[in-house]
Order: sequence, then C-alpha cells, then structure tokens
Amino acid sequence: MPAPDVATIQALRIDVALQIARFMLRRGLTQLAAAKLLGVPQPTLSKIVNGRVAALSLELLIRIAVRAGLPVVLQTGQIPEEAGAFVSSERAPTRSKAGSALTDTARASLVERTRRLTPEQRLAAFFEHTQLVSALHQAGHVPPATRVRKARRAS
Repeated sequence: MPAPDVATIQALRIDVALQIARFMLRRGLTQLAAAKLLGVPQPTLSKIVNGRVAALSLELLIRIAVRAGLPVVLQTGQIPEEAGAFVSSERAPTRSKAGSALTDTARASLVERTRRLTPEQRLAAFFEHTQLVSALHQAGHVPPATRVRKARRAS
C-alpha cells in the first residue's frame, strides 16, 4: 500500500484526468483535436482519457486543465480517499444530478461564494466547503470518483 501522500497525489491525478476527459466529451472533441487544442501529444491525451495517469505529473495535468479553461479545485484530506478534483462551475457539473442535499449545498455554496468574493473570502468559502465534504465522509457518503477508484483497485 502506498504512503498516504503518494496515494493522495494519485487520487488527484485520477480526478484531474477525469475532469479533462469530461471536458473533451462536453465539447465533442476527438483525442487528436483535443491534443491540438490543449498543446499535448495525442498519446498523452490517450493516457489521460483511459485513466493511465500514474506516470504523468500532477503539474502536467493541472497545466492541461488550465489550458482547457477548467476552474478546478483540488482538495486533500486526512486520508487519501478524501482527496479529489472538482470543477467549480455550474456550467460544467462534476457530479450527477442525483446527489444528496448535503452535496448540493456544498457545491452551491462553493460556486456562489467563488463568484463574488475576494481571494481571502474565497479561502474562507473553501474552508466551509471542506467542512461540508468532511461531513459527507463522516456520514458514510462515498463520492462517485471514490467508487470508481475503488472499482479500479478491485479489478
């Protein structure tokens, strides 16, 4: 079992890659077209789309997300399963619409506060969001990205 910091970085890699793949799907881009748009080789994009990101740096994935214009929020936690990357925009939802009320409250709070607050206030909003996500974990809710990671480990 990898060290918690290594597992957290891997979880963030997987989630950022998932956000990039979702961006491609929303835009209807082929790997070749997306590679040209994002300034990366097509084989690298293939690795991202297929979840083979262990050899890719988190920095590279963040650079690609920035080039795609994705407002990504990275979150770590006390355990690797709490780590995740979320798109902080209503235009590009990161979760299915069938979420819990607590999930919807956390997302709406983050989106609204991010839009209208100063950087210092954004940090406070992020803290509130983190507390709500922690409450989800304590309540036993497992986010879809975590279920995907667990399914991949099992296979």
